[in-house]
Amino acid sequence: MAEGKWTGRAGKLSRALAIVALVIAGFGLTLARYDVIAKMDGFYAMLIGALIGAVAVLIAVVSLLMSLRNKGASRAPAVIALVLTVPFVAFIATRPAAADGAPPIHDITTDLASPPAFSALTIRDDNLAGVDTVEKWQEMHAGAYSDIQPLLLNRPVSVATQQAFELAQDRGWEIASFNKDTGRIEATDYVSYIRFEDIVVIEVTPSQDNSGSVVNMRSVSQFGVSDLGVNAKRIRSFLADLEAL
Repeated sequence: MAEGKWTGRAGKLSRALAIVALVIAGFGLTLARYDVIAKMDGFYAMLIGALIGAVAVLIAVVSLLMSLRNKGASRAPAVIALVLTVPFVAFIATRPAAADGAPPIHDITTDLASPPAFSALTIRDDNLAGVDTVEKWQEMHAGAYSDIQPLLLNRPVSVATQQAFELAQDRGWEIASFNKDTGRIEATDYVSYIRFEDIVVIEVTPSQDNSGSVVNMRSVSQFGVSDLGVNAKRIRSFLADLEAL
């Protein structure tokens, strides 16, 4: 009888912790999304919620195992806890794997020797966080993203720039500057529900023989050390779509 009582209590505790986990994560992310609190504070709230959720999952599993020996014990609270928390905890736990081996860098470009510079937008002061030196960043970048190269197009600079501008708009990027004649675009893209800022600069210059244009691109996260491969995916996708036009 006593064991059945503890089984029920464990199930109810897991359900309560599951609710607390989702509330903490949800409120933290939402407040950060609308800049009521700092973005990283919202991110940490999500991690705290995931940790509490993991504890809820553990207690729920123990409660269900105990209920196998106590047929009269209610399993509903533990089942509810698992339904609420397993998808959330699993999502957070699999984020590193989703990065597919991306290095701990957040500044990605088609031109390592001379990355396009920002003028309308301001790059973060600690942009070398995690690598400390430009040389280390270049080494890690070259090792992971050797396929990210300038795009050669058989189009005039003004045409390629206009097309790039329209693609950026289609993606919902927030345009900070656009000059079709000089071949420059700067924009901000927002990542995930929390709306982390990534800034993008695109430079379109004439090709060496003036028969077309060369497109260089740079995408930089304004928060954190590793971007989990997001900036590289953005550049690959954008340049592939531009080339296909």
